[in-house]
Amino acid sequence: MFTARHRLELPSLPKLANPELEAELKGLIDQKTKPLHALGRLEALALQLGLILNTSKPQIIDPQIRVFAADHGLTAEGVSAYPKAVTQQMVLNFLAGGAAINVFARQHNIALKVVDAGVDGDFEAHPDLIALKVMRATRNSLQTAAMNADECIQAVVCGMGLVREAPGNLLIVGEMGIGNTSAASLLLSKLGSLSIDSCVGPGTGLEVNGIKHKTAILTQVLHKHRNLKNPLEVLAAMGGLEIAMMVGALLQAASQRRILLIDGFVASSALLVAEKLQPGVKDFAVFSHHSAEPGHSQLLKLLDATPLLDLQMCLGEGTGAVVAYPLLKSALGFLNEMASFSSAGISNKDAE
Repeated sequence: MFTARHRLELPSLPKLANPELEAELKGLIDQKTKPLHALGRLEALALQLGLILNTSKPQIIDPQIRVFAADHGLTAEGVSAYPKAVTQQMVLNFLAGGAAINVFARQHNIALKVVDAGVDGDFEAHPDLIALKVMRATRNSLQTAAMNADECIQAVVCGMGLVREAPGNLLIVGEMGIGNTSAASLLLSKLGSLSIDSCVGPGTGLEVNGIKHKTAILTQVLHKHRNLKNPLEVLAAMGGLEIAMMVGALLQAASQRRILLIDGFVASSALLVAEKLQPGVKDFAVFSHHSAEPGHSQLLKLLDATPLLDLQMCLGEGTGAVVAYPLLKSALGFLNEMASFSSAGISNKDAE
């Protein structure tokens, strides 16, 4: 499937380690008018954000949400509780401003665009729609590769280009695609060398028998593509167009020192692929929440990640990331605005 001509030029990552800046940030944090470490994980978060943005005075500028939408051929095997048509219907809901992600984005004044990566349907032009359709849904990965090499690389490259053109220094990638928890479970199982049983969950609401059927189908898909090892080939064989485009977006955003505010299961599966392709991408990521989808626990372990929140959310769309966004603002707020012991004329505990 992939030949010598199928080459993906990956953007290089900047060096995140900066001992001088890290020492400066720790000094600033420790000298705030509070007991040492009293702000807990907010202090570690402020340090991480400063290192990502490469400054002792980090600010979030023009944050962006991109919701990637695509359909999956594997839905023909009954792996989802909802019909494929819901993907297109939900895109229309996004464009009308009626989805959860729209509500949260408005609440926190974050710019939102919807990306048609491969929806099996057509849309009229809309100011909030970015038309990058690679194909009308992936193929059925139980029968053949979901994408061929050209289609997979095109999707990744489109994701990179989209971020290059986007403003801001913080990116949230959300997704919409009936069947995409199946694709994410397959990627997790294959790239993480995990049993498929530990990666599969209810997705959009499958009951016990539905989960058993989904697991059986995914087991067959993994067997069919058992000889693949290269992350890009695995992505093409079993992934989704929206996931592939998110992979490109995350790679490009990290290369530009943007904060990657990661949502739940499907977005984390895209980050896993990006990390396999370009080790170090995850260092630019802040993990927003622990999804209720069972496979997300496995993904967080693989990525050595501790999420900020656990609200039992599993909606996707980028919703968990936006709900966690105010914590980043609070971390930067105390770092940039809170008085130090010296500026406030307050004695530190070590003062004579």
